[in-house]
Amino acid sequence: MDAAVVSNGAVHGCHECLSQRYNYSISHWSDQQKSRQEKGQDFITSSDWLGSEDFLSVEVWQASIAELLGTAMLVFMIDTIAISSIETDTTAPHLIMAILIFITLAILILATLPISGGHINPLITLAYALIGSISLSRALVYILAQCIGATLGALALKAVVSNTIQQAFSLGGCTITVIAPGPNGPIISGLETAQAFWIETLCSFLLLFGSRWVAFDQPQTDIVGRVTVCSIIGLLAGLNVFISTTVTATKGYSGGGINPARCLGPAIVRGGHLWDGHWVFWAGPTLASMAFYLYTKIVPSQLFRSEGYKHDFLNILRASVGAKGTSMTSSIHL
Repeated sequence: MDAAVVSNGAVHGCHECLSQRYNYSISHWSDQQKSRQEKGQDFITSSDWLGSEDFLSVEVWQASIAELLGTAMLVFMIDTIAISSIETDTTAPHLIMAILIFITLAILILATLPISGGHINPLITLAYALIGSISLSRALVYILAQCIGATLGALALKAVVSNTIQQAFSLGGCTITVIAPGPNGPIISGLETAQAFWIETLCSFLLLFGSRWVAFDQPQTDIVGRVTVCSIIGLLAGLNVFISTTVTATKGYSGGGINPARCLGPAIVRGGHLWDGHWVFWAGPTLASMAFYLYTKIVPSQLFRSEGYKHDFLNILRASVGAKGTSMTSSIHL
């Protein structure tokens, strides 16, 4: 009984530590906004919503190291899993791959969660920036770190696999189509670009809707616990991979990327046809993040229990327009 109490206290303390570290930008913005309200200036400056101070924050760059290393390990492990699952003589390679990705992602998010928030995915970082959980500057630093990490992970994978496997599996990268030699010339196999785009968008939105909805709602996260939250995220990512690789069942299509950085790393290292339609793996998650953000605006605020969301994209835009209007009015009076 005493051990359980100590364990619960440790988890609660970790939540508090994470909350303080993760909401640094929000608290800073709130203090600045209160100061302006006291001075009669009820608007948000460009420096506030950009969070320009985060570029010079040691804490942000330290957190980005966790994003870099986490994404590097994610790319190395997931691409290795994808290759080995298909190479293994089994009747259900996609199911095995989905299960292993679920376990891997849950562990990596748990490892990076107390440091950076456990994004390791530009999709998640963009969604957090849109709803106002982090500043735009922090989001850009994170995404840069994720892309560098993905490239390092792909380089590590290239160093340990043979050229034959690299060529046969495109270094585990994200592909829409592949070109293979045929009896009457090259044969192109895969999905149409429009199909791949909508699969990417829907799978990305499902990940945000089903898993990060729990993470975005801090009281809900406190109730279920971070291990459960990370497991849900990993499970949904694995389901997305399983669905996108079995429903389409088309040779040449690697399945939903659901992580632009993971697709970028192998494309930079391997190149070639990995760049064909690469924009899909960025445009789909971007559209999904915007759709998820609009969904959070539709849901009544009393149902979406979190702090700092007054600094989300639409509120910032509205405040900026109001600030310009106030400035113009003052100039006219002068």
